[in-house]
Amino acid sequence: MTTRFNPARFAVYFLLVLFALIFLIPVYVLLSSSFKTFAEVQDLSNMWGLPQGINLESFKAAWSGIPEKGLRGLAPNLANSFKLTIPATILSALLGSMNGYVLSKWKFRGSDVIFMLMLFGMFIPYQSVLVPLTITLSSIGLGGTLWGLILVHVIYGIPITTLIFRNYYAEVPNEMIEASRIDGAGFFGIYRHIMFPLSLPGFVVVIIWQFTNIWNEFLFAVTILQKPELQPITVALRNLSGSQIQEWNMIMAGAIIAAIPTLIVYIIMGRYFIRGLLAGSVKG
Repeated sequence: MTTRFNPARFAVYFLLVLFALIFLIPVYVLLSSSFKTFAEVQDLSNMWGLPQGINLESFKAAWSGIPEKGLRGLAPNLANSFKLTIPATILSALLGSMNGYVLSKWKFRGSDVIFMLMLFGMFIPYQSVLVPLTITLSSIGLGGTLWGLILVHVIYGIPITTLIFRNYYAEVPNEMIEASRIDGAGFFGIYRHIMFPLSLPGFVVVIIWQFTNIWNEFLFAVTILQKPELQPITVALRNLSGSQIQEWNMIMAGAIIAAIPTLIVYIIMGRYFIRGLLAGSVKG
């Protein structure tokens, strides 16, 4: 049986492959440059070429720094990123889950207005709140601290996490909630025994989303945290740039080091991401 040539399908696949290759060009330059020596990256005519060998000195320099040039390594700041991202992700996911539970199953007067005001927070640009944000954090004693930055990311994460969980919990039959109330379960009992176990796919979506956004965020981190020993890896990556000569191989290697944790999170949990993202989007 011969397969009939379909020009439309061929065109679609051709465009998809073409767009994928265009998207992967920066990734190729990133990987190839990170394994090159400084002399190789200085030659711009060789930018698209493969490295002459596997050179790991750029990774060592990015990790440990170059003390004689006054460049700090990424190792201490990598730990700061974990201290920042993990609690901020967990707290924003839990708060968003509770908000979604309340706004979807415990309706009260003005709940829709509160939900719309929460969503409005998603569209406020970071730049517009930097000055009042730093003043507020200083007034409550959290200015320039890692916990202050954690609080900022938790608050900024509430709108999107609430939206995801509210849409997810809307699909849970109300009969289950009513039956639990008849059995004597209260607010937290229903959440613990019914809503939380059912929302694990939603937690996967929120964790991947929040972990990636918080890990890669730069503006709040560079504004709030002025001490280099407290700054996350994204700010430290900026600091790898020298004042005169740019060692692109070291900077590219540092970018790979900074990207590895988010890649690991997505590799481990990525197969549940689309499933959880679409769980609350289809009725019936």
